[in-house]
Amino acid sequence: MSDSGVSAATATANPGDTVLSRLSLELTLLSRHFPATRRNPGCRLDRSAFLILTRLRLGEPLTLRELAETFKLDISTINRQVGAMLEQGLVDRVPDPEGGIARKIRPSAKGLELLAGDLAQNHRGLEKVVADWPAEDVEQLSRLVERFNESVERL
Repeated sequence: MSDSGVSAATATANPGDTVLSRLSLELTLLSRHFPATRRNPGCRLDRSAFLILTRLRLGEPLTLRELAETFKLDISTINRQVGAMLEQGLVDRVPDPEGGIARKIRPSAKGLELLAGDLAQNHRGLEKVVADWPAEDVEQLSRLVERFNESVERL
């Protein structure tokens, strides 16, 4: 439901509207609401550092090019973001374990510690949002958002 108290179903009740219109509206609202639930006084990482560290935590170190491809950003943008993270001690440059020429980026202990704190803040915020939801609904939303993100990543 939007801030005006009008649900997406009501807002898109025109005969030509589709379920995709409603989904588009809800995703627009979500993109506006989610940063507000994430950004609170307890969060210490900026958005780019949070996203990069979240990705690096999932697997092996990545090159700047691999990070740029992952986030669909220009390599100069990733280079600037990672450079700031290096200065803050959030990531480390390491040799390619497979012997490649390019250095890879991995999260530092400090980066992982700050990420853990911000993730805990996120979880507390999400817990408040879904506090009165049945566990099955939370699980279903999690599965559907995961599926949605996987579909986006395949594009």
